[in-house]
Amino acid sequence: MPSWLTLMLESLPSLLWAGLIFTIPLTLLSFVLGLSVGLLAALIRLFAPAPFAAIIKFYVWIIRGTPLLVQLFLIFYGLPSAGIVLDAFTAALIGFTLNIGAYTSEILRAVISSVPKGQWEAAYSIGMNWSQAMRRTILPQAARVAVPPLSNTFISLVKDTSLAAAITVPELFQAAQRIVATTYEPLILYIEAAIIYLILSSVLSSLQARLETRLNRYGGFLEARS
Repeated sequence: MPSWLTLMLESLPSLLWAGLIFTIPLTLLSFVLGLSVGLLAALIRLFAPAPFAAIIKFYVWIIRGTPLLVQLFLIFYGLPSAGIVLDAFTAALIGFTLNIGAYTSEILRAVISSVPKGQWEAAYSIGMNWSQAMRRTILPQAARVAVPPLSNTFISLVKDTSLAAAITVPELFQAAQRIVATTYEPLILYIEAAIIYLILSSVLSSLQARLETRLNRYGGFLEARS
């Protein structure tokens, strides 16, 4: 067996374990929390008084206009200067959550705005208040449109978690870096890490395509009934 293949097989359990313990939880938690932040931000942008909407707009402008790596460095290395010390995983979680929140807020704001005004009027005409109309009529329709861009954001997040290695989170990519430090074989280890990320992204892309197909069929069924 070639030495490079032996090295890849020997290092595979460590890389997969780091992915299972850190990369996947970090991705899932960041996306769920970021999506919650994004939904709240989108609703504030659309329906809150102008001063609150301006604050959210400023937050989105800051996050979208600066590199994610810089944001992580500010949280993990910068905040201790202000007396706020966070462990690496928490800092990464906050950084990714704020970043995902900004991007998903724009996605959700656009899809909610795309729902025809007549849907609001129809909901009000049968006695729904604002919150009921939003939960039962507007959000379900917006969700189907939001799935493709939100899925792309989630897949990108899986890859972006590799940046957490820069603030010492022992996720998949940092596990590869640690093995490189002892084996001095960066090409082999980084290719192996890239293959793992590629497999994860490919699986998620396949699931996304299936989900979109099912939603399109469901949407066509609803349109045929209406």
